[in-house]
Amino acid sequence: MDIRLDILWIILGTALVTLLPRVIPLVVLSRFELPPGMLRFLNQVPIAVMSALLAQEIFLESGRVVPLMENIKLLAALPTFLVAMLTKSLLGTVVTGVVTMALLQLWL
Repeated sequence: MDIRLDILWIILGTALVTLLPRVIPLVVLSRFELPPGMLRFLNQVPIAVMSALLAQEIFLESGRVVPLMENIKLLAALPTFLVAMLTKSLLGTVVTGVVTMALLQLWL
């Protein structure tokens, strides 16, 4: 097997670019104690990011807002969110979303 030097440099460069933004904040912030307000803020970041990603997936199609009456993704998301909130089960949530979406596509 022949290893080309330019491919090796690309792999090392992408590994470095991926690793540095994760390691530097960890190393720097581990030396400080963050105030409680900052910790509360940082705890909300994953929820905000997930909400933004889901809203974009549910309400937009090809960069345009899908009308509510034609939006089967929204219809599938409602029982999926309900199962997620009630059961806190990742498997149950995924199965509910997949089955609901499949049934809606089959019947609508």
